Amino acid sequence: MSTFSDLGLPEPVLRSLAEHGYVTPTPIQAQAIPVIMARKDLIGAAQTGTGKTAAFALPTLSLLGPAAGKPRCLVLVPTRELAVQVDENFQKYGKHFGTRTALLYGGVGYGAQVKALEEGVDVVIATPGRLLDLHEQKILDLKSIQMLIMDEVDRMLDMGFIEDVTRIVNYCPKDRQTLLFSATISDAIGRIAGWALREPVTVDVRTGLGAADTVDHAIYPVDIFQKYDLLLSLLNKSGYKSVIVFTRTKRDADRIAEWIEGHGTPVATMHADRSQSERAAALAGFKSGKFTIMVATDIASRGLDIRGVTHVINYNVPEHAEDYVHRIGRTGRASAEGEAFTLYSPDEMHHLQQIEVLLGRTIERRKLEGFRYYSEPQLTPGSAKAAAVSRKRNR
Repeated sequence: MSTFSDLGLPEPVLRSLAEHGYVTPTPIQAQAIPVIMARKDLIGAAQTGTGKTAAFALPTLSLLGPAAGKPRCLVLVPTRELAVQVDENFQKYGKHFGTRTALLYGGVGYGAQVKALEEGVDVVIATPGRLLDLHEQKILDLKSIQMLIMDEVDRMLDMGFIEDVTRIVNYCPKDRQTLLFSATISDAIGRIAGWALREPVTVDVRTGLGAADTVDHAIYPVDIFQKYDLLLSLLNKSGYKSVIVFTRTKRDADRIAEWIEGHGTPVATMHADRSQSERAAALAGFKSGKFTIMVATDIASRGLDIRGVTHVINYNVPEHAEDYVHRIGRTGRASAEGEAFTLYSPDEMHHLQQIEVLLGRTIERRKLEGFRYYSEPQLTPGSAKAAAVSRKRNR
């Protein structure tokens, strides 16, 4: 098994790793770092929680070296929360290089961000909209960019950023090194890689998009009108220390948070309509233990590195099977045990079948006393796949 010292990283970066107790790289780090250090373009396929951010931050800092006071690296991310996390990594590992960063995202004033750029930075970490605003105001010049990193590209596409991303890529020098990271590799992402990257090396550590073996999965097939009560019962019985409740919509997130708080437990809420200060306070409160329950939508929570989550509850079955894996990936990290419960009503059968096809197994059905459950067709993953093919043919 390799160590970080085997990957060609310079002494200042190794010193920062040692100070934080990191010795052995994760699979994405072990495979991606040598490629990046060789100054090759890269497509990295990895889920949240795999050490993906350090996989690009460590070699980027190593290649940039000591602070130079001008933007040489641009990291594009879909959300403000992910931008903050990426910045924390660059600050932590770039400490002995004196690396200076600028965080650029919307929802806050321009003053502090403009000041940071004027004082000189090495790494710019930005969401697409705010970056374009500052570039078009001629406050930020991208001509000195040597490395372009696009993180969570699949989520940027989901959020409608493709045109903004295209413009930003075209503003950067053509002789740059480009890194693209995504939890999924779709045709759309392949097209982006085709024109934005040059002869990229692909590193894929998704291992079939399976969830961690340490996570206990369960499905509760319940009447849709009893979901609120069942959710509350699961929270009361699960013995959780830290739980994330996922919802499909912002409205559901607000209603569920209000319902739980109405029964005496304060809740952190994360969705796109919450202000930047509200989301920052919610995240900080959840990480510190002030809140033991977070209610979140997929877009708001994707990419967040939150450790110590013991339970994940899906109030709705995710519409996309891969989102199930991303949600469940919040628990059972670093070999810790976790539990994942999904509340499932009859109208969500198709989505559940897709999840079980992706996982290659049937998830255990469970019941709590006092709730009205229904009988569902017992489909194995193989028969579920056949049913999905049949539906497609009959559309």
